[in-house]
Amino acid sequence: MSGSEIRDCAAQAVPDFASLNPGYTAPVNQSDTKPRMQLRFTAGAVLLLLAPALWNGFPLLQYDTGGYLARWYEGHLEESRSTVYGLYLVLTARPDFWPAVAIQALITVWVLWLTLRAHVLATPLTLIVTAAALAIATGLGFLVSTLLTDIFAGVAVLALYLVALRVETLARWERRALIALLAFSAATHTATLAVLLALLAAGLLVALVRRGIVPFAGLARSALAVAISVALLFAANYAVAGRLAWTPGGSAIPFGRMLQAGIVARYLAERCPDPRLPKLCANRDKLPTDTDYFFWGSDLFDELGRFEGLGDEMRIVVRESLAAYPAAQLWAAITATAQQLVRVATGYGIRTDIWHTHWIIETFTPQATAAMKAARQQRGDLDFTALNRIQVPIAWGSTLLLLGVTVLAARRRQYAGVGDLAAVVALAILANAAVCGALSNPNDRYGARMVWLAMLVLLMVPWMRRATPASAGARTG
Repeated sequence: MSGSEIRDCAAQAVPDFASLNPGYTAPVNQSDTKPRMQLRFTAGAVLLLLAPALWNGFPLLQYDTGGYLARWYEGHLEESRSTVYGLYLVLTARPDFWPAVAIQALITVWVLWLTLRAHVLATPLTLIVTAAALAIATGLGFLVSTLLTDIFAGVAVLALYLVALRVETLARWERRALIALLAFSAATHTATLAVLLALLAAGLLVALVRRGIVPFAGLARSALAVAISVALLFAANYAVAGRLAWTPGGSAIPFGRMLQAGIVARYLAERCPDPRLPKLCANRDKLPTDTDYFFWGSDLFDELGRFEGLGDEMRIVVRESLAAYPAAQLWAAITATAQQLVRVATGYGIRTDIWHTHWIIETFTPQATAAMKAARQQRGDLDFTALNRIQVPIAWGSTLLLLGVTVLAARRRQYAGVGDLAAVVALAILANAAVCGALSNPNDRYGARMVWLAMLVLLMVPWMRRATPASAGARTG
C-alpha cells in the first residue's frame, strides 16, 4: 500500500468527533463549524501524527515489537510482553500493520479533541495546531507510528483525567469508550497500570482530605476500568498460553535494577557460596552491571536459563536484599527516579539492527516482509540525534513549567480550568519516573512516552487566553 493510498484511507476513516456527541453543546465560537472543515482538519491531525511512519514507508519497529507479536504464535507468556497488545498486533497485521498505527493515531486525536473540548477549546484550528506542535516539539508522532505499547501510556492518563474529573463534558458513549480505552491501555503494559493506580491513589487521598475536588464517582469509574484491565489481561493470557496467569517479570525487573545499582554484587559477595543460589554464586564475577546487556545481549543470561531458569534465584535475591539493605535500596530508588525524570529522548530502540523483531515478522507475518525490508528504518536512514537536540530541552522545560501553570491557574480565573490537568500530568510524570526508574531502570523510552503531556498542557494556556477575556483577572477569595 502506497503512502498516498494510506493518506486517502485515513482521510476517509476519520470521524467527525464533535458531531458524534449529542450531549455536547458547542460554545458560540464553535457552533458554526462546518462538518467538512472539521473532517479535513481532523484527518490532517491524524496524518501529522502518522508522518514518521508514512515517511518510513512502514510502521516503525522497536526492540520489543517482535516479543509482543510472537505471543499468539508461540503460545507462551514472556516477561513484560503483554498478550493484550500482542493480540492487537495480530488483528491489525494486514496490510503491513498499517491498521495498527492508524488506530493508534485515531485514538490519540480523539482523546486530544475530548481534552480540548473539556476546556472549551475544541475547534478544527486548535486541534490541528496542537497536533502539529506536539508532532514537531515532542516525540508523539513517533509514539503513534511505532508498533509498541508506549502511546497508550500518555493517552491513558488523559482518559483517566476525563473520566474522573471531566465526565460532565462527555456523552454516555464517550464515557463508555474511554473506560474501554483505559482498560485496554492498562492491560498493554504493567508500568502503565502502575501509573494509573498511583493516580487513583492520589485522587482518593485528595477526595478524602478535601471533599468536592475529586468526585468519588469519577474514581469509581476509573477503578472499574482498572479492574476490567486485570480481567482482560488474564483472559488474553489464557487465550494465548492456556493458563490463568499474570504476565511474568515480577522479580526479574527489580533484580535488573538492583544489578545495575550494585546491590546484587554486594548481596552475592556477602552470601556466596549459598546452596539456594548455585547459578548466581558460580557466575557472580561474570555478571555485568548493565541490565539491558545482561537480559537482552549477554550469552551468560542464556546459559543460566534466562528468566525461567534463573527465576527462583532472582526472587531470593530481590526479597532478601530489600530487607538487608533498606537504605541502599531507598537511595537507589530516589537516584533512579531523578535520572528517569531527565531521560526523555525520542527514538530509543527504534534501530536497524533489531534482528529478533525482523525474524518474528518474517516468520509469522511473511506478507509484511517485503514492505518491512524496503522501509527507510531497515536501510539505516533513522537518526534521532538532531531531533533530540531540540526535543529534549523542550521536554525538560515543559515539565518544569507545569508548576508555573498550576500557580497561574490558582491566581488567574481564566486559566483555572487547566490547573487540574497540569497537576494530573505532573503526578503522572513523577509516578512514571518512580515506577520505571525505581522499579526497573532509567530509560529514555519510559520518559518519552509520558513527557509529551507536559507540552500539551502548555499549549492549552495560549488557547485559553484567546478564548477567555483577560479582564477575568485574578481569583478572589
